[in-house]
Amino acid sequence: MLKLYHGLTSVCSVKVRIGLAEIGLEYESHVLDLPKGDQHHPDYLKINPDAVVPTLIDDGLVLYESSLILEYLDREYNDGNLMPDGKAEEAGARLWLLRCLSVHDAVNSLSFSTAHRDRTLASKTPDQIGAMLANMPDPVKRMKRKDLLDNGLASIFVQQALLNLDRIFSDMNSTLSSNAWMSGTDFGITDIALVSYIDRLQKLGFEGLWMEDQPGIGDWLDKMQSRPSFTAEVTEKIDPSVLEKMKFEGSQHWPELERQWSKLTSQ
Repeated sequence: MLKLYHGLTSVCSVKVRIGLAEIGLEYESHVLDLPKGDQHHPDYLKINPDAVVPTLIDDGLVLYESSLILEYLDREYNDGNLMPDGKAEEAGARLWLLRCLSVHDAVNSLSFSTAHRDRTLASKTPDQIGAMLANMPDPVKRMKRKDLLDNGLASIFVQQALLNLDRIFSDMNSTLSSNAWMSGTDFGITDIALVSYIDRLQKLGFEGLWMEDQPGIGDWLDKMQSRPSFTAEVTEKIDPSVLEKMKFEGSQHWPELERQWSKLTSQ
């Protein structure tokens, strides 16, 4: 059986769990407590030296990077049915899978400069924060996390995130203005690849980033959240109190984030 090492609220983990559900694959679940640092345990690092989730193991084959996992599962277990037909359509889907790296980076910046930052600063001593940062194997990611903790929404990484999201939302809305799904006329891999990131922003109370100027994104998100795969792998697996706390924490930062977003998009 497929083994999945994942975090319950991790956007990349959610993305892969939705993909597994859409294909109809069962998996052996290994939940990591990310705030406690399970991803840095020596046993897990033997599987995934990047100390990130999710990790999928299929008969000894170890896979990480969520977009790669999605494409692998679709190809090996679903006859590629989630990939749209046509050369241009397939190339477009693969481009979005690559763009998920920048989407993830942007959502990560907004998460860790707001709700996650508040939680970390309130629950850890400076020495504990230093130890947490020291455990991060990637020095660039470590530097970014420190800057987000030090500066919050004033971080240069937040400015970069908003620039990326401005283009991403514009491209998404353009696609959805003429298609029912991000994958085209039919639901597919691009929809699965993107939904957890947009859902995270909504759960933080940041849906104002697209509500006015890109309404197609909100309609698409509603459709995605009503799918059985989302219900099974998100709604039923994440404690509502966790989501209520996330929305409250994020909403405290929305006025400042909205100010920065309005300044950027009005230029």
